[in-house]
Amino acid sequence: MTDTSVTKIDSSHSPKGQLGQKYLASGKSVSMRLWEDEQPGEAKEATAREYETVGYVINGRAELHTEGQKILLEPGDSWVVPKGASHTYKILEPFTAVEATSPPAQVHGRDEN
Repeated sequence: MTDTSVTKIDSSHSPKGQLGQKYLASGKSVSMRLWEDEQPGEAKEATAREYETVGYVINGRAELHTEGQKILLEPGDSWVVPKGASHTYKILEPFTAVEATSPPAQVHGRDEN
């Protein structure tokens, strides 16, 4: 039996979301997205999403503000934002990170609402 659900995604052709995220591979219960060269600025209004997020910093620095905590994110760091947790990011230096969301953020408008 052969599993035909295995796919390869070329990020140079990946669609972008309204917030600047680039959508990468997506399965039934998890998806990946890339935040690439996000520029410094003030933190956006806090939001709570209907998915869990785990991320990994490739380069740059940012602060994750979540549920009363401020966490400095630097290259090599990883983090978790639980489903429903109020959070926002403040980019301190040009920032590139990969995140995985479960369930997939882009399905049913979860990422844009």
